Amino acid sequence: MRFAITLSDRFKPVLDVFLHAGWQPLKLFCTPVDHRMHHHKESLAAAERLGVPVQLSRMRERDLLELAEQDCEVLLVASYNWRVPDWEPYLNYAVNFHPSPLPVGRGPYPMVRAILDGHRQWGCSCHQLSREMDAGDVLAQEQFALRPDETHESLDAKLQLALYRLAGRVAGDFASLWDQAQPQGENSSYWPLWRDEERMLDFSLPVEDLMRRVRAFGDFECLAAVNGVTVHVHRAQAWRESHAYPPGSLILSNALSLLVAAADGMVLISEWSLNPPGGVSGRLRG
Repeated sequence: MRFAITLSDRFKPVLDVFLHAGWQPLKLFCTPVDHRMHHHKESLAAAERLGVPVQLSRMRERDLLELAEQDCEVLLVASYNWRVPDWEPYLNYAVNFHPSPLPVGRGPYPMVRAILDGHRQWGCSCHQLSREMDAGDVLAQEQFALRPDETHESLDAKLQLALYRLAGRVAGDFASLWDQAQPQGENSSYWPLWRDEERMLDFSLPVEDLMRRVRAFGDFECLAAVNGVTVHVHRAQAWRESHAYPPGSLILSNALSLLVAAADGMVLISEWSLNPPGGVSGRLRG
Protein backbone atom coordinates (compact mmCIF):
# COMPACT_ATOMS: atom_id res chain seq x y z
CA MET A 1 0.00 0.00 0.00
CA ARG A 2 1.08 3.58 -0.65
CA PHE A 3 1.47 5.59 2.54
CA ALA A 4 2.71 8.77 4.17
CA ILE A 5 3.96 8.86 7.74
CA THR A 6 4.54 11.34 10.54
CA LEU A 7 7.58 10.26 12.50
CA SER A 8 10.09 10.86 15.26
CA ASP A 9 13.01 8.56 15.98
CA ARG A 10 11.30 6.95 18.98
CA PHE A 11 8.67 5.57 16.59
CA LYS A 12 11.02 4.67 13.73
CA PRO A 13 10.25 0.94 14.25
CA VAL A 14 6.88 1.67 12.65
CA LEU A 15 8.51 2.89 9.43
CA ASP A 16 11.00 0.01 9.38
CA VAL A 17 8.32 -2.64 9.75
CA PHE A 18 5.99 -1.20 7.12
CA LEU A 19 8.87 -0.93 4.65
CA HIS A 20 9.81 -4.54 5.35
CA ALA A 21 6.19 -5.53 4.67
CA GLY A 22 6.44 -4.02 1.19
CA TRP A 23 4.49 -0.82 1.74
CA GLN A 24 5.51 2.12 -0.50
CA PRO A 25 6.39 5.42 1.24
CA LEU A 26 5.42 8.69 -0.43
CA LYS A 27 6.22 11.37 2.14
CA LEU A 28 7.51 11.86 5.67
CA PHE A 29 6.29 14.56 8.06
CA CYS A 30 8.42 15.58 11.06
CA THR A 31 8.12 18.29 13.68
CA PRO A 32 10.84 20.52 15.16
CA VAL A 33 12.82 18.61 17.76
CA ASP A 34 14.01 19.37 21.26
CA HIS A 35 16.63 16.57 21.24
CA ARG A 36 15.16 15.23 24.46
CA MET A 37 11.55 14.24 23.92
CA HIS A 38 11.65 14.28 20.12
CA HIS A 39 14.52 13.47 17.76
CA HIS A 40 14.41 13.06 14.00
CA LYS A 41 18.01 12.52 12.90
CA GLU A 42 17.44 8.84 12.06
CA SER A 43 14.07 9.57 10.48
CA LEU A 44 15.54 12.18 8.15
CA ALA A 45 18.41 9.86 7.23
CA ALA A 46 15.91 7.12 6.37
CA ALA A 47 13.92 9.51 4.17
CA GLU A 48 17.10 10.50 2.34
CA ARG A 49 18.02 6.86 1.70
CA LEU A 50 14.52 6.18 0.40
CA GLY A 51 14.37 9.32 -1.72
CA VAL A 52 11.19 10.38 0.05
CA PRO A 53 10.35 14.09 0.53
CA VAL A 54 10.26 15.45 4.07
CA GLN A 55 8.07 18.25 5.45
CA LEU A 56 9.02 19.95 8.72
CA SER A 57 6.17 22.46 8.75
CA ARG A 58 2.64 21.81 9.99
CA MET A 59 0.52 19.49 7.85
CA ARG A 60 -2.24 21.36 5.99
CA GLU A 61 -5.24 20.20 3.98
CA ARG A 62 -3.37 20.99 0.78
CA ASP A 63 -0.76 18.42 1.81
CA LEU A 64 -3.46 15.79 2.14
CA LEU A 65 -4.80 16.79 -1.27
CA GLU A 66 -1.34 16.35 -2.78
CA LEU A 67 -1.11 12.90 -1.18
CA ALA A 68 -4.48 11.98 -2.65
CA GLU A 69 -3.27 13.07 -6.09
CA GLN A 70 -0.37 10.62 -5.66
CA ASP A 71 -2.83 7.81 -4.89
CA CYS A 72 -1.77 7.69 -1.24
CA GLU A 73 -4.01 5.26 0.62
CA VAL A 74 -2.91 5.49 4.25
CA LEU A 75 -1.54 8.06 6.66
CA LEU A 76 0.44 6.54 9.53
CA VAL A 77 0.81 8.84 12.53
CA ALA A 78 3.81 7.74 14.57
CA SER A 79 4.48 10.76 16.81
CA TYR A 80 3.40 14.24 15.73
CA ASN A 81 3.19 17.45 17.78
CA TRP A 82 0.51 19.06 15.63
CA ARG A 83 -3.11 18.14 15.05
CA VAL A 84 -3.67 16.40 11.71
CA PRO A 85 -6.35 18.06 9.53
CA ASP A 86 -9.50 16.17 8.60
CA TRP A 87 -8.14 13.38 6.44
CA GLU A 88 -11.34 11.61 5.43
CA PRO A 89 -12.05 13.68 2.25
CA TYR A 90 -8.61 12.74 0.90
CA LEU A 91 -7.44 9.32 2.12
CA ASN A 92 -8.94 5.90 2.67
CA TYR A 93 -7.31 5.31 6.05
CA ALA A 94 -5.41 7.07 8.82
CA VAL A 95 -4.14 5.43 12.00
CA ASN A 96 -2.16 6.57 15.02
CA PHE A 97 0.42 4.56 16.95
CA HIS A 98 0.09 5.64 20.59
CA PRO A 99 2.43 4.73 23.49
CA SER A 100 -0.22 3.56 25.96
CA PRO A 101 -2.76 0.73 26.32
CA LEU A 102 -5.76 2.86 25.33
CA PRO A 103 -8.15 4.07 26.65
CA VAL A 104 -5.72 4.62 29.55
CA GLY A 105 -3.09 7.29 29.00
CA ARG A 106 -4.42 9.43 26.19
CA GLY A 107 -2.27 12.49 25.72
CA PRO A 108 1.11 13.63 24.40
CA TYR A 109 3.61 11.64 26.52
CA PRO A 110 2.05 9.18 28.98
CA MET A 111 5.12 7.13 29.87
CA VAL A 112 6.23 9.33 32.78
CA ARG A 113 2.82 9.07 34.41
CA ALA A 114 2.79 5.29 33.89
CA ILE A 115 5.77 4.99 36.25
CA LEU A 116 4.60 7.68 38.67
CA ASP A 117 1.24 5.94 39.10
CA GLY A 118 2.87 2.55 39.62
CA HIS A 119 1.34 0.71 36.67
CA ARG A 120 2.41 -2.93 36.43
CA GLN A 121 1.23 -3.40 32.85
CA TRP A 122 1.75 -1.04 29.94
CA GLY A 123 1.63 -1.15 26.18
CA CYS A 124 1.04 0.61 22.88
CA SER A 125 -1.99 0.87 20.62
CA CYS A 126 -2.83 1.42 16.97
CA HIS A 127 -6.15 3.21 16.53
CA GLN A 128 -8.13 4.91 13.80
CA LEU A 129 -7.30 8.60 13.68
CA SER A 130 -10.27 10.52 15.05
CA ARG A 131 -11.12 14.17 15.65
CA GLU A 132 -10.99 13.60 19.40
CA MET A 133 -7.39 13.06 20.45
CA ASP A 134 -6.38 9.40 20.86
CA ALA A 135 -10.03 8.30 20.94
CA GLY A 136 -10.45 6.31 17.70
CA ASP A 137 -11.39 2.65 17.44
CA VAL A 138 -8.48 0.31 18.19
CA LEU A 139 -7.04 -1.96 15.51
CA ALA A 140 -4.55 -3.75 17.77
CA GLN A 141 -2.54 -3.44 20.98
CA GLU A 142 0.64 -4.87 22.46
CA GLN A 143 1.09 -5.07 26.22
CA PHE A 144 4.01 -5.89 28.50
CA ALA A 145 4.88 -6.00 32.20
CA LEU A 146 6.51 -3.20 34.15
CA ARG A 147 8.86 -3.83 37.08
CA PRO A 148 8.49 -2.08 40.45
CA ASP A 149 11.83 -0.36 39.73
CA GLU A 150 11.04 0.52 36.10
CA THR A 151 12.94 3.51 34.70
CA HIS A 152 12.01 5.92 31.96
CA GLU A 153 14.76 4.51 29.77
CA SER A 154 13.82 0.85 30.27
CA LEU A 155 10.16 1.63 29.58
CA ASP A 156 11.18 3.45 26.41
CA ALA A 157 13.13 0.39 25.24
CA LYS A 158 10.21 -1.92 26.01
CA LEU A 159 7.91 0.36 24.05
CA GLN A 160 10.16 0.25 21.00
CA LEU A 161 10.15 -3.56 21.07
CA ALA A 162 6.37 -3.55 21.44
CA LEU A 163 6.08 -1.13 18.51
CA TYR A 164 7.93 -3.61 16.30
CA ARG A 165 5.45 -6.32 17.23
CA LEU A 166 2.41 -4.08 16.92
CA ALA A 167 3.46 -2.59 13.59
CA GLY A 168 4.11 -6.08 12.23
CA ARG A 169 0.58 -7.18 13.06
CA VAL A 170 -0.96 -4.04 11.58
CA ALA A 171 1.13 -3.98 8.40
CA GLY A 172 0.46 -7.66 7.73
CA ASP A 173 -3.33 -7.55 8.09
CA PHE A 174 -4.25 -3.89 7.79
CA ALA A 175 -7.60 -3.98 5.98
CA SER A 176 -8.99 -6.73 8.18
CA LEU A 177 -7.87 -5.05 11.40
CA TRP A 178 -9.35 -1.75 10.23
CA ASP A 179 -12.70 -3.37 9.51
CA GLN A 180 -12.70 -5.15 12.88
CA ALA A 181 -11.50 -2.17 14.96
CA GLN A 182 -13.16 -1.94 18.37
CA PRO A 183 -14.33 1.16 20.29
CA GLN A 184 -12.11 2.01 23.24
CA GLY A 185 -14.94 1.87 25.75
CA GLU A 186 -15.25 3.64 29.08
CA ASN A 187 -12.75 4.52 31.82
CA SER A 188 -10.60 6.61 29.52
CA SER A 189 -8.00 8.99 30.94
CA TYR A 190 -6.23 11.97 29.39
CA TRP A 191 -2.81 12.84 30.78
CA PRO A 192 -1.50 16.29 29.82
CA LEU A 193 2.19 16.99 29.61
CA TRP A 194 3.69 17.53 33.04
CA ARG A 195 4.42 20.90 34.62
CA ASP A 196 7.77 21.83 36.16
CA GLU A 197 6.16 21.59 39.60
CA GLU A 198 5.64 17.87 39.03
CA ARG A 199 9.37 17.41 38.45
CA MET A 200 10.25 18.89 41.85
CA LEU A 201 11.49 16.46 44.50
CA ASP A 202 9.68 16.87 47.82
CA PHE A 203 12.11 15.67 50.49
CA SER A 204 9.30 15.42 53.06
CA LEU A 205 8.26 12.24 51.21
CA PRO A 206 9.71 8.74 51.69
CA VAL A 207 12.74 7.83 49.61
CA GLU A 208 10.70 5.24 47.68
CA ASP A 209 8.43 7.99 46.35
CA LEU A 210 11.36 10.25 45.56
CA MET A 211 13.22 7.60 43.59
CA ARG A 212 10.08 6.65 41.68
CA ARG A 213 9.94 10.27 40.49
CA VAL A 214 13.62 10.25 39.54
CA ARG A 215 13.13 7.02 37.55
CA ALA A 216 9.96 8.30 35.90
CA PHE A 217 11.48 11.49 34.53
CA GLY A 218 14.85 9.97 33.65
CA ASP A 219 16.73 12.15 31.17
CA PHE A 220 14.03 14.81 31.42
CA GLU A 221 15.45 15.35 34.92
CA CYS A 222 13.75 16.11 38.19
CA LEU A 223 14.32 19.36 40.03
CA ALA A 224 15.42 19.76 43.65
CA ALA A 225 15.74 22.76 45.94
CA VAL A 226 18.99 22.39 47.88
CA ASN A 227 20.03 25.21 50.23
CA GLY A 228 17.67 27.54 48.39
CA VAL A 229 19.13 26.73 44.96
CA THR A 230 17.20 24.75 42.33
CA VAL A 231 19.26 22.05 40.65
CA HIS A 232 18.46 19.64 37.83
CA VAL A 233 18.82 16.06 39.05
CA HIS A 234 20.15 13.68 36.42
CA ARG A 235 21.18 10.81 38.65
CA ALA A 236 20.41 9.97 42.27
CA GLN A 237 20.46 7.08 44.71
CA ALA A 238 18.62 6.74 47.99
CA TRP A 239 18.30 4.51 51.03
CA ARG A 240 16.21 4.32 54.16
CA GLU A 241 17.93 5.43 57.35
CA SER A 242 16.79 6.81 60.68
CA HIS A 243 18.03 10.36 61.31
CA ALA A 244 17.14 13.58 63.09
CA TYR A 245 17.71 16.00 60.20
CA PRO A 246 14.85 18.12 58.85
CA PRO A 247 13.79 16.88 55.39
CA GLY A 248 15.58 18.82 52.67
CA SER A 249 18.70 19.48 54.75
CA LEU A 250 22.01 19.32 52.89
CA ILE A 251 24.04 16.85 54.96
CA LEU A 252 27.18 16.49 52.86
CA SER A 253 28.65 18.00 49.71
CA ASN A 254 31.49 15.73 48.69
CA ALA A 255 33.19 15.44 45.29
CA LEU A 256 30.35 17.50 43.81
CA SER A 257 27.71 15.06 45.07
CA LEU A 258 24.89 16.33 47.29
CA LEU A 259 23.54 14.26 50.18
CA VAL A 260 20.08 15.46 51.21
CA ALA A 261 17.86 14.25 54.05
CA ALA A 262 14.45 12.83 53.17
CA ALA A 263 11.56 11.83 55.43
CA ASP A 264 12.83 8.32 56.09
CA GLY A 265 16.35 8.26 54.70
CA MET A 266 18.97 9.90 52.50
CA VAL A 267 19.07 10.94 48.84
CA LEU A 268 22.47 11.16 47.16
CA ILE A 269 22.30 13.45 44.12
CA SER A 270 25.37 12.27 42.25
CA GLU A 271 24.86 14.04 38.90
CA TRP A 272 23.25 17.46 38.70
CA SER A 273 23.42 20.84 37.02
CA LEU A 274 22.38 24.35 37.90
CA ASN A 275 19.65 26.20 36.08
CA PRO A 276 20.17 27.74 33.55
CA PRO A 277 22.13 25.14 31.55
CA GLY A 278 25.76 25.99 31.12
CA GLY A 279 26.26 27.06 34.73
CA VAL A 280 28.47 25.37 37.29
CA SER A 281 27.69 21.66 37.29
CA GLY A 282 28.23 18.54 39.28
CA ARG A 283 29.73 15.48 37.63
CA LEU A 284 29.44 15.65 33.87
CA ARG A 285 26.33 13.99 32.53
CA GLY A 286 27.78 12.23 29.50
